[in-house]
Amino acid sequence: MRKMKPNVYRCAALIVVLTMGAMIQATEASAAASTPSVASAASAPVATRTQNRALRRSVYAAFAKDKAIDAGDIGVSAKDGDITLTGTVGDAAHIGKAAELASGVPGVRSVTNKLTVKRPFGQ
Repeated sequence: MRKMKPNVYRCAALIVVLTMGAMIQATEASAAASTPSVASAASAPVATRTQNRALRRSVYAAFAKDKAIDAGDIGVSAKDGDITLTGTVGDAAHIGKAAELASGVPGVRSVTNKLTVKRPFGQ
């Protein structure tokens, strides 16, 4: 095997160092670009989350006051005054009643009703 000149080694080392530097800069740039979106998602106002939870509890309390509706299979989500009802109820009439009760809670702007009627097993 032929001996390589010292200048060739230096050039090869320089290419490796420059390539590694470029890779590190690219990694840092992509990490810096993604950091603001993570930080903004994590810094959601605590007051808004607290208000959403309080609104959910108020809707569940309205369901509890009406003895005809079994709220055990009803899910309630709240976001900025908008309520979404999910799950099942025992009777078709309870679907409208649940939406009516939820819309009567102070602070509710709109109700999206995704409730369905629970079918007996085997049907």
